[in-house]
Amino acid sequence: MKLFVYHTPEAVPPTGPLPDCAIAVDVLRATSTIATALNAGAAGVQAFSDLQNLLDASESWDPNHRIRIGERGGKMVEGFDLGNSPLDCTPDRVKGARIFISTTNGTRALACIQSAKTVLTAAFINRATVVRYLLQQQPETVWIVGSGWEGNFSLEDTGCAGAVVEGVLAAGAVSLDDLAGNDEAVAAVMLYRSFQNDLVSLLKHATHGQRLLGLKLYEDLEYCAQIDALGVLPIQQEPGILVKHEAF
Repeated sequence: MKLFVYHTPEAVPPTGPLPDCAIAVDVLRATSTIATALNAGAAGVQAFSDLQNLLDASESWDPNHRIRIGERGGKMVEGFDLGNSPLDCTPDRVKGARIFISTTNGTRALACIQSAKTVLTAAFINRATVVRYLLQQQPETVWIVGSGWEGNFSLEDTGCAGAVVEGVLAAGAVSLDDLAGNDEAVAAVMLYRSFQNDLVSLLKHATHGQRLLGLKLYEDLEYCAQIDALGVLPIQQEPGILVKHEAF
């Protein structure tokens, strides 16, 4: 197994073979929200990079069984039901519902890897389930794609990518030199190791973390900084649609 880390969707190779498994990461906050919603009983999550496409696709759904999540710049989009806080995805609100989500960065990362054989989403809160899947399935090539912020590197996503790589390393079957497919994977592990005992600080240092703090969303940061808190694995059922993997 070789793990490649790409800091942003723009860094993903534009041509060549697709990986056996691709993992989208947007710690703040799309993949944290997706994991939380599916853990709370949502029937599925459909991701869109474009807000109008989301509105068009969700229009035919019963309003009582759909939730539209729209976020731009950390704020809820006017006219949507929720604004991408995982804390809003409680069982009483999302159980049984189809969630339609579009965010500034995370849904773009999903869109760029949706043609891979297997697509997962990872955040700190569900890192252990992602690692367990990789160890069980042993895909030959894995891309871990951070969402970044509008095309730029983000500390929290690369740190989470490093947490996934570190989790695979902890199984003890392979060295970092053998597991890492590129230098970014090594750098991601080093970043995670620097903050593994204080992930809240990592998120506070991140520019998007600072942006969310400016919006008084400290509780979101604390929640998203939890490691291995949820036993849920979001997996793509069909392009753009994620469901809870029933084996986890």
